Amino acid sequence: MNKLLLYSFLFLTTVLYAQEQDSVTLNFREYLGFVKKHHPVAKQAELNISVGEANLLKSRGGFDPKIEVDYDRKKFKGSEYYDLLNATFKVPTWYGIELKANFEQNEGIFLNPERTVPDEGLYSAGISVPIAQGLLINDRMAALKKAKLFREQTKVDRDILVNTILYNASLAYFNWLEAYNEKEIYQSFLINARTRFDGVKKSALAGDKAIIDTVEAQITVQNRLLSLEQAKVKFMKSSLELSNYLWIGNSIPVELQPNVIPDNEVDVVIDETLQIQQALFTEVDLVNHPKLRSLNYKIEGLEVDRKLKANKLLPKINLEYNFLTPSPEVANSFNTADYKGGVAFQFPLFLRKERGAVKLAKYKIQDSQYELASVQLQIENKVNAINNELDSFKVQNKLIADIVSDYTTLLRAEERKFSFGESSLFLINSRESKLIDAQLKRNKLQNKYFDTKAKLFKNLALNPESL
Repeated sequence: MNKLLLYSFLFLTTVLYAQEQDSVTLNFREYLGFVKKHHPVAKQAELNISVGEANLLKSRGGFDPKIEVDYDRKKFKGSEYYDLLNATFKVPTWYGIELKANFEQNEGIFLNPERTVPDEGLYSAGISVPIAQGLLINDRMAALKKAKLFREQTKVDRDILVNTILYNASLAYFNWLEAYNEKEIYQSFLINARTRFDGVKKSALAGDKAIIDTVEAQITVQNRLLSLEQAKVKFMKSSLELSNYLWIGNSIPVELQPNVIPDNEVDVVIDETLQIQQALFTEVDLVNHPKLRSLNYKIEGLEVDRKLKANKLLPKINLEYNFLTPSPEVANSFNTADYKGGVAFQFPLFLRKERGAVKLAKYKIQDSQYELASVQLQIENKVNAINNELDSFKVQNKLIADIVSDYTTLLRAEERKFSFGESSLFLINSRESKLIDAQLKRNKLQNKYFDTKAKLFKNLALNPESL
């Protein structure tokens, strides 16, 4: 990336006047490398992955062990009504099972009899098991599964965002290239017009041509100057638009210097830079398309929601058993006669809320599946249409190249006849105008050709790793 550092130096420093006259070419591949590495939107896309990681970390917190301490004491008019201490350590597990260890110490003159424990306190270790709702899937499991899917979805969404900014940056570069070529076309023909004007003026002063011919030659020079000035304005605007995508370092915007010009060999490197070679010559496999993968992750997340809501149709049945011991030293005795256990049962009679939630979850999945099928068909049709359009542009570019060549031949022949006195300035200007129009048309066709290749890159949602 040494050239990138060189460009940033050229962009950000003031150079001597002599240096400013030397043009520096901004390569298309390295330009996109700048955009991908430093553009704020590209960096913003990377933040989405960090959000996915943070969301996953948050969901894993549902399985963190917990310590709970409940202490309550009441003392009134010199009497200790009660002094209650209850400390619990809980370990949630994957299948809704919860392991617990507990220490309880209670005393007081008005203590509830059921809270009576040995003076040294009471220890317990046990397990809580849901045997219906919450066993195979529960809120904690669903949140973690969806967080993992969301993390993967953020990665492909990042690729889509980066692809979009690279596509827009490519269009800006191609517009800049078109404006530059248009300026160069008018510049070259302005030189021709001035040379012709000087020749006609000398001939008129020598009496070989009429003075009126110099007026026509001068009008041509003025027209070329006018067109050149308009082209310069267009080039300046396109340069500023290109600067919108040039950033370096810590979000520092860069402005193009006047001596920086586009690469006129874009047609040689564009396919490799955008990595669309395979799409141009073979049928593209859209299975790994980021947009489709993102929708698939979305559907998988909705499927997790559906399973969770379907699980809530089951009754809540929680079994709990706690082994009791007055001292942790005798915990290995496992005296099953000392225990605390229970069963909790809950079940709504009509299940209208739960059944409605399951139906809504199914409808969301169906909606996303329809969206997936529609998007896949749209992408396939767009890619096929773009490939057909590219084939047509190849033919059009070949035709316009031949037209430019033929107009050039006609102009050269007309100039030769003019030098022999067998033609007029009017005919030369007419031939030249036709040639200018043809070159401008070729320039526009080339830009449309490049734009269409960038459109193929966008619809395939590619993200070149080599930039």
